[in-house]
Order: sequence, then structure tokens, then C-alpha cells
Amino acid sequence: MTDRFAPAAGRLAGAAGRLLGWRPDEFWRCTPAELAAILAPAADAAASASMTTAELASLILQDKDEGTRP
Repeated sequence: MTDRFAPAAGRLAGAAGRLLGWRPDEFWRCTPAELAAILAPAADAAASASMTTAELASLILQDKDEGTRP
């Protein structure tokens, strides 16, 4: 398990730094449950903000239609 802990901890520490502006000591003082609770709303927002293929196709068609108008 120690082989996998370090890379995962490094990725999480980097994410906490980028997304939350945390310094390393702030990350290491946080519990896994606290980090999950803080990041959950961001993950939920990202999932709900994603676009379906049908929505993208519709936008492309709208863009093409607007480009052909005089």
C-alpha cells in the first residue's frame, strides 16, 4: 500500500493547492473526510456543467445556421 500512497497524496496535495490555494501544511493537517467534503461540491458542479453530445451538435448546427444568414 505504501507504493500507492505517495503518488496519490502528491496528486491530492497538488489539487488542494490549485483548487483551494492551500499550502502543504494546510493539506497535511486536513483529514481525508474534510478534504472530500470540501471537494465534493466542486466535483458535483463540474459533473452538472458537462455538455452532452446532442447539446454540442445542436450548438454547432445553430452556429452554422447563423453563419449562412445575410
